[in-house]
This record gives sequence, structure tokens and C-alpha cells, in this order.
Amino acid sequence: MGALSWLRPKGRISFHSAKDNGLILTRKSGKSAGKEQVTLIDLCRAATPTHCDLNPFLFNGHLQTAWTAVKYDPVPVYYKRRMFEADSPMYSGHFAMDFMVKPYEVPTEGPETDPERIHTQPSGLPERTSFFSPDELSALPSDDSRPMLVALHGLSGGSHEVYLRHVVAPLVADGTWEACVVNSRGCAQTKISTGVLYNARATWDVRQAVKWLRKTFPNRPLFGIGFSLGANILTNYLGEEGDACQLKAAVLCASPWNLDVSSSNLQNTVMGLNVYSKVMGTSMKALFEQHVEEISKNPRIDVEAVRSITYLHEFDRALQCASWGYPTEGAYYRDASSIDSLHGIKIPFFCIQAEDDPIASSKALPYQEITQTPYGVMMTTSWGGHLGWFELGGGRWFVKPVNDFLNKMAEVDWETPLKIQDPEKVPGHIASHEGPNKDADVSPKPDFAPMRRKLNLRIVQSD
Repeated sequence: MGALSWLRPKGRISFHSAKDNGLILTRKSGKSAGKEQVTLIDLCRAATPTHCDLNPFLFNGHLQTAWTAVKYDPVPVYYKRRMFEADSPMYSGHFAMDFMVKPYEVPTEGPETDPERIHTQPSGLPERTSFFSPDELSALPSDDSRPMLVALHGLSGGSHEVYLRHVVAPLVADGTWEACVVNSRGCAQTKISTGVLYNARATWDVRQAVKWLRKTFPNRPLFGIGFSLGANILTNYLGEEGDACQLKAAVLCASPWNLDVSSSNLQNTVMGLNVYSKVMGTSMKALFEQHVEEISKNPRIDVEAVRSITYLHEFDRALQCASWGYPTEGAYYRDASSIDSLHGIKIPFFCIQAEDDPIASSKALPYQEITQTPYGVMMTTSWGGHLGWFELGGGRWFVKPVNDFLNKMAEVDWETPLKIQDPEKVPGHIASHEGPNKDADVSPKPDFAPMRRKLNLRIVQSD
């Protein structure tokens, strides 16, 4: 047993939060009158296993991350897809949402005249995915009160990603939860209808999706989860929505947070530049080629310049900066980063990060920021890589705290208002230490606006 224990080292788990100003939640499962109060930090601690025991053969972040590329698919998840026309005049086009459903026999390719089929790539839809039929769509609205998870995938991914399916499959297995995935434009085998792809602050599609879900399932409490770049986008969305957010709580997994720092870290290491940045640049170039016919119509895009890139930051320079008007990729990263958006979030959120993540660098994590908000808790592990956390047998350890947190959040009494232990310590409040040897406080009292952006997109959306 001693030898076996030595072969299975335990990863360190750390929690980061406001030390003396937590959020207080009311849960329905308590003993007193059927309810109990719990702080967010205690709930997150209770949701997290006491040990982080991972596969000892994947003993660092590089190996954990590399293992994600292994073609092993133990989690069959079935989806039905609905296409949405964007309600943003500034950013027209369409995007796809995939809804988890019970297993079914996937139909063969439909005719190209199918109004839904024309939104897919010639190779068709991802595995175990098909479109809702008109009858299924008409039967979709429901008055049930099951909790529903809205997921955002990582860079160039989609609903088919294994890390995403690892999370949603056990949640919906017994019918307690419902789940759907908002696919970024051009991802998951969808065509684009304008010459612009998504970017790291592209919050408009998830905003439209949540509005539609709220209307279609009026009694369902909605929760969000984002993975990697999807976590960055989700954080920006939560910050933009603030007090008006229609999600109850959210989980942010392996977010890059400060994109400028994460990009610099990739470029400054041999592995970061020649492995991770190169692989991600290649994947984005492949996505570009899938849509080159449409993107080439964009007069701002130099197709050959995009085709000549090697690394991710070069892709962002050639395509994202040109598309959106950023002077440099650094300006784009600083503007699209979600680290300041954290201060705009007004719902409970749980961040899960690995300190040895070679892509979402620990240097970019919001260690200070998370201590200044009562709404969030960040849990870090010393081991896990980027969306890895592989255990012996192929399971992913991070699924346990994610799903336990979401299940505990589903038990919260949302009719009872959230409470903050000390409202005077909420970010934005400037303490004034009066005393006999102090002058009157004449210092500037600015209003810190965490969502202020340099690129004014002038987003106008219909209700």
C-alpha cells in the first residue's frame, strides 16, 4: 500500500476568495424550517473533493494537456440542433445551439434543400447530432422547473468536445438536469453567413440564447459553464449583464483571464510557442479554411496573410485585428480579457484552474481580483494541465467539483435574496479613515467601470 500511495501523488488544492466578506446563500435542504444559510466559500469547499488524485503517468501539466488529444470517446452524448438568426444588427448572421436529448437513431444526410441543412458544412453535423424536426421544435417549450445548464466550449471547439461531454453527461443522466451548448459561429460544423468569425468578447450570441431560453422555459433556473476561451466569453457576458443577469450561477473552467499575459507566456517559452501556440494557430487556420469562401468576401481580410500564419497570435493579428479594427493583437487581448469583468459579476460563480496549465497561465489568474468580490471563489490545483485533470481510468477529476457545485446551487432558494456579509466592502466602495490627524477626504472618488471597453461596438439588440 505504501508503494502504491507513492505512485499516486496527491495534487494540492487551494481556495481563493474574499477573506471576510462572503456571499450568503439560502439552501432548501437545511434542517431549520427546511432551509439553511451557507456562505459561497463553504459551499465551494464542500463541493470539492479533499484530494486531487490524478493519473500518476500524466505527472505534469504538459502530459495532462497532451492526453486531451487522445481519441478516446467514452461519453456518448446525443444532441438536437436549432439554428438562430442573430438579433444584433451590428453582428448579423446565425449560430447553432445543441440540446442534449435521449439517445436516438441518427438520421442519414438530408437533402441540401432542407432549410436547416444549408447551415452545415458539406461533411455534415458532428457525431450523434441532428436537427430538431418542425414537430420537435414546436413541442420544445416547457413549464417544467428542471435546472438547465448553458455551456460554452473552448477555442475552435463545439458541443462535441469530450471535456464538455464529461461534465454534462452525468448531470442529465437521471433526468434531473437539462443542458444545451451555444456553439461559436463557424464551429461544430456550422457555416457562417457573414465574413466575420467570433472573438474572445463575442457575448451577443450567448445573450440572445439566454433570452430565448428564459422565454421558452420560464420556470427553469438557468446556470452557465464556460471552458477555456468559452469561460472568458462567459465571464465577459456575466459582467456585462451585472444585476440583470438571468443566470443563477456559473462555473468558469480553465479560463485564460488575462489574454495579453497568457499570450506573452506562450510566446516566451519553447513549448508554449512551438507546441501550444502552433497547434492552436493551426486549428484556427483550419477553421478559417472551412469558411474561406465567405470570409474572403470581407474586404478587410487578406486571405494569403491568414494562410501564411504559424502561431495563434499571428492568426489574431491577421484576422481578428483586421475584422474588428484593433491596431495590434495586444490591444485585442487587453480589450477582450475578462479579468476586470470579474468585478461586474453579480451572481455566484466558481472558478476552477490548474496551476500547471500551460495555456491558461497561472501568471494570468485573478488572484487579487477574486479577493475583492463576494460573488466568486477560485479553486486551484497544483496539477491538471489545460482541461485535463485525468484520473486513472480516463475520468476527469474536475467533473466532481463542477457537478457537485451545480447540484448544490440547484438546491438554493432563489426566492430569498442573496446577502453579502459586509456590503460596505463591495468593490467600488472607498474606505475613509477619519481621525483627529486626518484632513477631509478630498481625493478623487471615481466610479470604477469594469466593463468599459476601448473598442466601442455600439451593440444594439432587440428585446
